[in-house]
Amino acid sequence: MNSKPMQKVRWGIIGCGDVTEVKSGPAFKKIANSELVAVMRRDAAKAQDYAQRHGVKKWYASAQDLINDPEVDAVYIATPPDSHADYTVQAAAAGKPVYVEKPMALNYTQCQEMIAACDKHQVPLFVAYYRRCLPSFLKVKELVDSGAIGEVRLVNLRLYHAPQKDMNPDQLPWRVQPEIAGGGLFFDLAPHQLDYLDFLFGPIAAVTGQTTNQAGLYPAEDLVTAQFTFQNGVLGTGTWCFTVAPEQITDVMEIVGSQGRITFPCFGQAPVRLENAAGAQEFHLPPPAHVQQPFIQTIVDELTGKGTCPSTGTSAARTAWVMDQIVSR
Repeated sequence: MNSKPMQKVRWGIIGCGDVTEVKSGPAFKKIANSELVAVMRRDAAKAQDYAQRHGVKKWYASAQDLINDPEVDAVYIATPPDSHADYTVQAAAAGKPVYVEKPMALNYTQCQEMIAACDKHQVPLFVAYYRRCLPSFLKVKELVDSGAIGEVRLVNLRLYHAPQKDMNPDQLPWRVQPEIAGGGLFFDLAPHQLDYLDFLFGPIAAVTGQTTNQAGLYPAEDLVTAQFTFQNGVLGTGTWCFTVAPEQITDVMEIVGSQGRITFPCFGQAPVRLENAAGAQEFHLPPPAHVQQPFIQTIVDELTGKGTCPSTGTSAARTAWVMDQIVSR
């Protein structure tokens, strides 16, 4: 990889949509040695509006124009997954480090193409699995690593959502269009859970799954189940259903050990709960105002030679491989 550290990272965003309004965009300006200098959206008026509201001096309607801007040192790709691979290849060819939203791409094959392009041009590739840097998830890792629940035996994931009301089959959200998202809400949400488990326990070595569409609200799967085995011997199961009643909405990650268990949400604000021989403890560790800020800090640290980012194209591609195995492709 490009070994010369930057003094300051000047960022350009491709796709300044909803995710960049609060979760990520403002963080680029709040981190030391980081600056947001350009944004792009195909709708030039929306790009200009974003730039003016966020104090960004340049806006573009063309991704290639942003990538070619000599004042842009690194590129953040915040578009839907169907364009991640193409924009990553273009940014890498321009010699610019890439930070891409999750899921990394439509499938594992595209992830491999992205990694190869970045390797060829000697630029780093980072993927937005930012839970690896959030306080509550770091607390879970600390509890696991310290032996608070003994030896880890198994993991259970349960994520149940109610369907969006009045979904129009002629105007479906892109997140349930497989040609844009890679699949349905499973591809949008489950990668965060699976990547975090990779962070805790290392790679998944074997996985099987089942998918179906029970409600017929959109073309993508709406119910997924999976069984998986980590290289370290821990076993796991997951169930993702997106057509339950509002009263049945569930968001629980459970880690069971030889001497206790830890339960916590992946997306909600419930506390981390530890149960062992000492009793039950709860840890309330809310996320920062801009949830990607601690993670983006690690990217800036790596690019300026002061640290290492915990989520790379290589680690993120493992999660893409797991997802492909679950849906049998």
